Amino acid sequence: MSKVTQIAHPLILHKLAFIRSKNTGSKDFRELVEEVAMLMAYEVTRDLQTEEVEIETPICTTKCKMLAGKKVAIVPILRAGLGMVGGMTKLIPAAKVGHIGLYRDEETLMPVEYFCKLPQDIGERDVIVTDPMLATGGSAVDAIALLKKKGAKNIRLMCLIAAPEGVKNVTDNHPDVDVYVASIDEKLNENGYIVPGLGDAGDRLYGTK
Repeated sequence: MSKVTQIAHPLILHKLAFIRSKNTGSKDFRELVEEVAMLMAYEVTRDLQTEEVEIETPICTTKCKMLAGKKVAIVPILRAGLGMVGGMTKLIPAAKVGHIGLYRDEETLMPVEYFCKLPQDIGERDVIVTDPMLATGGSAVDAIALLKKKGAKNIRLMCLIAAPEGVKNVTDNHPDVDVYVASIDEKLNENGYIVPGLGDAGDRLYGTK
Protein backbone atom coordinates (compact mmCIF):
# COMPACT_ATOMS: atom_id res chain seq x y z
CA MET A 1 0.00 0.00 0.00
CA SER A 2 1.29 3.49 -0.87
CA LYS A 3 2.73 5.65 1.87
CA VAL A 4 1.90 9.36 1.55
CA THR A 5 4.39 11.58 3.39
CA GLN A 6 3.88 15.31 3.89
CA ILE A 7 7.25 16.94 4.60
CA ALA A 8 6.24 19.95 6.70
CA HIS A 9 9.72 21.15 7.70
CA PRO A 10 9.79 24.84 8.75
CA LEU A 11 12.36 25.75 6.07
CA ILE A 12 10.23 24.06 3.39
CA LEU A 13 7.05 25.80 4.56
CA HIS A 14 8.84 29.16 4.62
CA LYS A 15 10.16 28.80 1.07
CA LEU A 16 6.83 27.38 -0.12
CA ALA A 17 5.11 30.60 0.98
CA PHE A 18 7.36 32.60 -1.37
CA ILE A 19 6.79 30.04 -4.17
CA ARG A 20 3.02 30.49 -3.82
CA SER A 21 3.18 34.30 -3.93
CA LYS A 22 2.11 35.80 -7.25
CA ASN A 23 4.75 38.49 -6.72
CA THR A 24 7.66 36.03 -6.94
CA GLY A 25 9.38 36.34 -10.34
CA SER A 26 10.76 33.50 -12.46
CA LYS A 27 14.36 33.79 -11.24
CA ASP A 28 13.45 33.57 -7.55
CA PHE A 29 10.76 30.96 -8.29
CA ARG A 30 13.31 28.69 -10.01
CA GLU A 31 15.80 29.06 -7.16
CA LEU A 32 13.16 28.39 -4.51
CA VAL A 33 11.81 25.28 -6.28
CA GLU A 34 15.35 23.93 -6.52
CA GLU A 35 16.00 24.65 -2.83
CA VAL A 36 12.76 22.99 -1.69
CA ALA A 37 13.49 19.96 -3.86
CA MET A 38 16.91 19.65 -2.22
CA LEU A 39 15.37 19.86 1.26
CA MET A 40 12.68 17.31 0.36
CA ALA A 41 15.28 14.94 -1.10
CA TYR A 42 16.72 14.57 2.40
CA GLU A 43 13.47 12.89 3.51
CA VAL A 44 12.71 11.08 0.25
CA THR A 45 16.08 9.29 0.42
CA ARG A 46 15.90 8.48 4.15
CA ASP A 47 15.58 4.72 3.59
CA LEU A 48 18.38 4.30 1.04
CA GLN A 49 20.59 1.35 1.94
CA THR A 50 24.08 1.88 3.38
CA GLU A 51 27.06 -0.38 3.83
CA GLU A 52 30.00 -0.28 6.21
CA VAL A 53 33.33 0.70 4.67
CA GLU A 54 36.79 1.22 6.09
CA ILE A 55 38.17 4.76 5.85
CA GLU A 56 41.55 6.10 6.86
CA THR A 57 41.31 9.47 8.61
CA PRO A 58 44.36 11.64 9.34
CA ILE A 59 44.35 10.03 12.80
CA CYS A 60 43.49 6.36 12.32
CA THR A 61 41.47 3.78 10.40
CA THR A 62 37.74 3.68 11.13
CA LYS A 63 34.51 2.18 9.84
CA CYS A 64 31.92 4.47 8.22
CA LYS A 65 28.61 4.17 6.40
CA MET A 66 28.26 4.85 2.67
CA LEU A 67 25.43 4.38 0.18
CA ALA A 68 25.03 0.82 -1.05
CA GLY A 69 22.58 -1.28 -2.98
CA LYS A 70 20.57 0.24 -5.81
CA LYS A 71 21.67 3.46 -7.43
CA VAL A 72 19.31 6.41 -7.91
CA ALA A 73 17.58 7.69 -11.05
CA ILE A 74 15.76 11.03 -11.06
CA VAL A 75 13.03 11.24 -13.70
CA PRO A 76 11.28 14.61 -14.15
CA ILE A 77 7.95 14.82 -15.93
CA LEU A 78 8.47 17.46 -18.62
CA ARG A 79 8.53 20.30 -18.41
CA ALA A 80 7.94 21.54 -14.87
CA GLY A 81 9.60 18.54 -13.24
CA LEU A 82 12.94 19.76 -14.60
CA GLY A 83 12.88 22.58 -12.07
CA MET A 84 13.38 20.10 -9.21
CA VAL A 85 16.31 18.18 -10.68
CA GLY A 86 19.13 20.62 -9.89
CA GLY A 87 18.44 20.60 -6.17
CA MET A 88 18.37 16.82 -6.06
CA THR A 89 21.56 16.27 -8.05
CA LYS A 90 23.39 18.60 -5.66
CA LEU A 91 22.67 16.05 -2.93
CA ILE A 92 22.97 12.94 -5.13
CA PRO A 93 25.54 13.86 -7.81
CA ALA A 94 25.93 10.25 -8.92
CA ALA A 95 22.23 9.95 -9.81
CA LYS A 96 21.34 9.38 -13.46
CA VAL A 97 18.62 11.64 -14.90
CA GLY A 98 15.91 10.42 -17.25
CA HIS A 99 13.12 12.44 -18.89
CA ILE A 100 9.48 11.67 -19.65
CA GLY A 101 7.17 13.77 -21.84
CA LEU A 102 3.49 12.86 -22.17
CA TYR A 103 0.29 14.45 -23.40
CA ARG A 104 -3.30 13.19 -23.64
CA ASP A 105 -4.93 12.67 -27.03
CA GLU A 106 -8.02 14.91 -26.96
CA GLU A 107 -10.13 12.35 -28.82
CA THR A 108 -9.08 9.05 -27.26
CA LEU A 109 -7.99 10.55 -23.88
CA MET A 110 -5.13 8.04 -23.95
CA PRO A 111 -1.63 9.13 -22.95
CA VAL A 112 0.73 9.76 -25.85
CA GLU A 113 4.45 9.51 -25.21
CA TYR A 114 6.33 12.24 -27.08
CA PHE A 115 9.65 11.81 -25.30
CA CYS A 116 11.15 9.16 -23.07
CA LYS A 117 14.86 8.80 -22.39
CA LEU A 118 15.87 6.70 -19.39
CA PRO A 119 19.07 5.18 -18.00
CA GLN A 120 19.61 1.76 -19.57
CA ASP A 121 19.70 0.13 -16.13
CA ILE A 122 16.46 1.78 -14.95
CA GLY A 123 15.22 -1.54 -13.56
CA GLU A 124 18.16 -1.69 -11.17
CA ARG A 125 17.74 1.83 -9.77
CA ASP A 126 15.67 3.55 -7.10
CA VAL A 127 13.57 5.90 -9.25
CA ILE A 128 12.38 9.28 -8.00
CA VAL A 129 9.78 10.90 -10.29
CA THR A 130 9.57 14.69 -9.93
CA ASP A 131 6.75 17.10 -10.75
CA PRO A 132 6.04 20.29 -8.76
CA MET A 133 2.26 19.91 -9.00
CA LEU A 134 0.08 16.84 -8.45
CA ALA A 135 -3.32 18.12 -9.59
CA THR A 136 -5.57 15.48 -11.17
CA GLY A 137 -2.66 13.02 -11.04
CA GLY A 138 -3.18 11.99 -14.66
CA SER A 139 0.35 12.78 -15.85
CA ALA A 140 1.94 11.13 -12.83
CA VAL A 141 -0.18 7.97 -13.21
CA ASP A 142 0.74 7.73 -16.90
CA ALA A 143 4.43 8.47 -16.33
CA ILE A 144 4.70 5.82 -13.61
CA ALA A 145 2.91 3.29 -15.85
CA LEU A 146 5.42 4.07 -18.62
CA LEU A 147 8.34 3.64 -16.22
CA LYS A 148 7.01 0.26 -15.14
CA LYS A 149 6.63 -0.74 -18.78
CA LYS A 150 10.30 0.19 -19.30
CA GLY A 151 11.33 -2.05 -16.41
CA ALA A 152 11.44 0.25 -13.37
CA LYS A 153 10.47 -1.53 -10.17
CA ASN A 154 11.20 0.71 -7.18
CA ILE A 155 9.49 4.06 -7.82
CA ARG A 156 8.59 6.99 -5.61
CA LEU A 157 6.88 10.26 -6.56
CA MET A 158 8.00 13.66 -5.25
CA CYS A 159 5.86 16.81 -5.65
CA LEU A 160 5.78 20.23 -4.03
CA ILE A 161 2.02 20.72 -3.89
CA ALA A 162 -0.76 18.16 -4.31
CA ALA A 163 -4.54 18.14 -4.46
CA PRO A 164 -6.32 15.34 -2.57
CA GLU A 165 -7.76 14.15 -5.90
CA GLY A 166 -4.27 13.72 -7.38
CA VAL A 167 -2.94 11.85 -4.37
CA LYS A 168 -5.89 9.45 -4.50
CA ASN A 169 -5.50 8.89 -8.24
CA VAL A 170 -1.83 7.93 -7.89
CA THR A 171 -2.27 5.74 -4.82
CA ASP A 172 -5.31 3.98 -6.32
CA ASN A 173 -3.53 3.23 -9.60
CA HIS A 174 -0.06 2.57 -8.19
CA PRO A 175 -0.38 1.25 -4.63
CA ASP A 176 3.30 0.24 -4.73
CA VAL A 177 4.49 3.84 -5.22
CA ASP A 178 5.16 6.08 -2.21
CA VAL A 179 4.25 9.76 -2.56
CA TYR A 180 6.15 12.66 -0.97
CA VAL A 181 4.71 16.18 -0.94
CA ALA A 182 5.45 19.46 0.82
CA SER A 183 1.75 20.36 1.04
CA ILE A 184 -1.62 18.75 0.37
CA ASP A 185 -3.88 21.64 -0.58
CA GLU A 186 -7.65 22.04 -0.36
CA LYS A 187 -9.01 20.95 -3.75
CA LEU A 188 -9.03 21.36 -7.53
CA ASN A 189 -11.07 24.17 -9.08
CA GLU A 190 -13.27 23.82 -12.16
CA ASN A 191 -10.24 24.43 -14.41
CA GLY A 192 -8.16 21.71 -12.79
CA TYR A 193 -5.88 24.09 -10.87
CA ILE A 194 -4.90 23.35 -7.29
CA VAL A 195 -6.48 25.69 -4.70
CA PRO A 196 -4.73 27.66 -3.22
CA GLY A 197 -1.82 26.22 -5.23
CA LEU A 198 0.72 28.39 -7.01
CA GLY A 199 -0.64 28.71 -10.55
CA ASP A 200 1.03 27.02 -13.51
CA ALA A 201 4.44 25.78 -12.35
CA GLY A 202 5.87 25.48 -15.86
CA ASP A 203 4.89 29.03 -16.81
CA ARG A 204 6.29 30.42 -13.58
CA LEU A 205 9.54 28.49 -13.89
CA TYR A 206 10.24 29.53 -17.45
CA GLY A 207 8.44 32.87 -17.77
CA THR A 208 5.93 31.65 -20.36
CA LYS A 209 2.19 32.24 -20.50
